[in-house]
Parts: sequence; C-alpha cells; structure tokens
Amino acid sequence: MQVEADQLYRVERPRVVNQVAAAAAAGDRSENAEYIYGKKRLREIDKRLQFLGKLLEDMVIIEPPRTTEKVGLLSWVVIEDEEGKRRAVCIVGQDETDARAGHISWRSPVGRALLNKRVDDVINVTTPGGQVEYTVAAIHLTEPKAEP
Repeated sequence: MQVEADQLYRVERPRVVNQVAAAAAAGDRSENAEYIYGKKRLREIDKRLQFLGKLLEDMVIIEPPRTTEKVGLLSWVVIEDEEGKRRAVCIVGQDETDARAGHISWRSPVGRALLNKRVDDVINVTTPGGQVEYTVAAIHLTEPKAEP
C-alpha cells in the first residue's frame, strides 16, 4: 500500500497535474476533454491517496506465525471439503484479500471459523450456497506447494 501511495503521489499525480495545466493553457476549459478528464483523474488520485493514507495510519503490522500448531493470521491452511477437494488459503487482513491468490479475510465466514483451529478440526460455515463443512488438512508457515 505504501508503494502504491508513493507511486501515485510522486509519479502519477505530478504527471496528471502537468497534463491538466497544459490542457488549461489551450483555452476554453468547458469543452476541453483533456482538461475535464485530467481534473476527474486528479480527484480519483486524491481520493485514493486519502484512502491509502487512512489505511496506512491505522495499519497494524503483525508478525507472521512461528508455529503450525494452530491457525492464526498469515497462516496458510489447506482445507478439504466434504467431497475431498483441497485448496490452500491464507488468512489475511480485510484489505489484503485476493481470491485468486487464496488470500481470505480473517473477517470472512471461512476465515473466522479457521482461526485457532488445529489440523483435523472440522468447521461448519454458512455460505450463500448453504452450509459447508471443511476439515483442516494442514497448516503451513508459507504457501504450500501444489499437490500432484
């Protein structure tokens, strides 16, 4: 998030400011698409910078887990559904979720149910599709290798 904020503040915003200034110097602003779009883009950048600033201000850095005894924040957990299908998920903060990477929020139904569980524990989760049962198959400190 800090990298994104720095990129927006130091690179993107100055570039857009220069574009807006050049477009404004071209004359009639009311019908100048570059000017109108540039001002809109500046508002988007400023809004994103404000959002990131608030997140970074409130952010708490946690230490990664040092044990695979039970599930905690940043633990990689291999869960198995009722049909024997396995998938690995990492328990992360709510602003760090990425479904494709397997990162689920600790505040999600599955994330909440997994916290403090141990290998072979069973969790029942209510999802939009109904009740689902998962078994904790493994707990890892880093992303597990794909199973053959």
